[in-house]
This record gives sequence, structure tokens and C-alpha cells, in this order.
Amino acid sequence: MLSRVANAIYWMCRYIERAENVARFISVNLNLLLDMPSEKGKHWEPLVMITGDQELFEKNYPDYTQAAVSRFLTFDRNYPNAILTCLAAARENGRSIREIISSEMWEHLNTFYLELADNGSPDLALADPHRFFKIIQMRSHLFTGLMDSTMSHGEAWNFARIGMMIERADKTSRILDVKYFMLLPQADLVNSPIDNIQWTAVLKSASAFEMFRKEHHHITPRNVANFLIFDGQFPRSIRHCIAKAQICLHRIDGSPLGSANNTAEKRLGRLKADLEYTDIDEVIAHGMHEFLDGLQTRLNQVDAAIGSTFFNLKPLIEAATNEQ
Repeated sequence: MLSRVANAIYWMCRYIERAENVARFISVNLNLLLDMPSEKGKHWEPLVMITGDQELFEKNYPDYTQAAVSRFLTFDRNYPNAILTCLAAARENGRSIREIISSEMWEHLNTFYLELADNGSPDLALADPHRFFKIIQMRSHLFTGLMDSTMSHGEAWNFARIGMMIERADKTSRILDVKYFMLLPQADLVNSPIDNIQWTAVLKSASAFEMFRKEHHHITPRNVANFLIFDGQFPRSIRHCIAKAQICLHRIDGSPLGSANNTAEKRLGRLKADLEYTDIDEVIAHGMHEFLDGLQTRLNQVDAAIGSTFFNLKPLIEAATNEQ
């Protein structure tokens, strides 16, 4: 497979997963506001904190209001991680490899982008945000379903799955990091109803609430963190995502699990092993923020190793940003 093709399908699926995650964060936050006391900006700033782009937001918007944050995360074409920008990049990547993906995938992706780019979309987002962001989530899930059911599960599909899993693990780590490190600084609110509502929101942000409750009767910070980091069965847990990414990487290279023929396999294998031989008590003792921050750094290193090993190309968004 050409490195250009592998790079395009990897980033196409990373951008789709990123757009879906941002839409879910906003949707969960809208529901959270119904249960939380109203304080200007308090409940919208964490959404920008999850992305790590506060500096860019504050340069262009005066306050963390619902309208400002929603526009920044959804429609701001100057922001490389906005939903619309991600879909534009995913569509461009998909257009360049139409001979590799199925016609159903391309038609859905093209329609998805064109409808979101329509001039009436910002009005719908303001008038009925719950419905608007739910539509984005469902269309992202439909794209994933079309990919699994209409595309041969060969090299291209495995690159797509690696992109999705790396992106998903990164976003799960970020929502946990924000909750632990930034969202609730007042010690007197720990284990309060407000704290419990926020931990419920963290689970819902990862679509994990129902599956978590099947295993745990009570929502505690330790149980939530353990589930989202170490659960081996839940498809959005960090450990599960890393394990699936490793399987796909070995399928591409043809090497058996447990071996490492390149830098990408070495870095991903070490990360998977560390997750398998670490438990939540060790993480808490070492520091949750430090652990998650280090995890995000290692995920970036895995991504860089995949790029240098298989692609040696920049993603479209970064290239476009550097040219401006």
C-alpha cells in the first residue's frame, strides 16, 4: 500500500473520531447544565480545557459562554480541532482515496460534511443544540459501521482502526484528566452531590455510564478512573483501545504479537504492557494527573512513530496550518 493512502485513511478516521468526541462532550455538557448551579463560564471552560487549546480560544473570544464555546468547537474554521474543520479534513482525505474506501463511506462522509457546512447549521445548533449534536454523533457512528460492514478488513481497514483507537484513547484520558486536575478544585465538594453529578457526566462523555453501572453499584472517583483506564472489555477504555491498536499494527506488519519490528510496535507494545501491569492504586499513589499527562505524551509518541514508520507525511490540518 502507498504511504499516501495509508496516511489518508489513518487521519480520515482520526478526524471522524475527534469530531464525534467533541460533539459528545458538548451534548453531555448541555445535559449537565440542567443539574448544576448556573455560574457564568464555569461549565463551558472545561470543554476547551479538554482540547488543551485555551490560549487560542482566549485570543479570539472574550468569555467562556455557551455560544462562544459551541462556535469555537463546532464551526470555527480557524481552529484545527473544530468539528467542521475535522470533517473537512476527513472529507479531503477520503476524496483522495475514493478507490480504497467503499462508495457508501464516501457518499456518507461527503453528505455529512456538506450538511454541517450549510449556512443554516449554526442556527440549528443554537435553536436545538441537543438534537444537533446528537445527529453528529449518530452520523459518526454510522460512518464507523459502514467502514466495518462495507470495507475489506485488510491493510487499509487496519490503519483506519489504529487511527480511531489512538484518538479514542487520547480523548478518554483528557476527560479524566480535566475532572481530576481542574474541574473540581474545592476540597469541600468532594463526594458531594455536585461531585457525583460531574463523575456521572465523565462516564457519559465516554458513553460509559450504563456499562459502568452493570459492574459497579456506586459511582466513586476510584471506580470511574479504573473503569475508563483499565477495563479490558469496554470499547472506550484506554487499555482496550491500546490493545486493539496493537493487534491492527501487527496485522499490517505481519509480525506476531509479543515481537517488535519497528519503533511504532515497540512504543505501542511498551504502553500496552505498562497498562497491563499497572493498577489504579499505583496510579493514584503516583498521581492521576501525572499518569494521564504521561499517557498523552506516550500516545503522541506512538502517533509520531506510526507516521515516521509508515507515512513520513504530515496530517492535512497541520500542513494547512503551517502554510497560513
